[in-house]
Amino acid sequence: MTHIIAEPCVDTKDTACVDVCPVDCIYGKGEDWEILYIHPEECIDCGLCVDACPVKAIFPLEEVPEEWKIWIAKNYEHFGLTPP
Repeated sequence: MTHIIAEPCVDTKDTACVDVCPVDCIYGKGEDWEILYIHPEECIDCGLCVDACPVKAIFPLEEVPEEWKIWIAKNYEHFGLTPP
């Protein structure tokens, strides 16, 4: 299962999550993207990024709040993948 970065990241783009990811599956640090993205096929579901995020923008796929579910599709599509 993967994790999704949602709306709260848009304004901050804090990269603490990138620094703790053991498999380097979080992309966008240093890029001019709207948000950081977690590659769903590379994420090992360790959850370290959830604890590192100061704005609480990262959720397990199945726990993304209703108001931010659009970010699931945006995340998958960013990597050219079909959303679940």
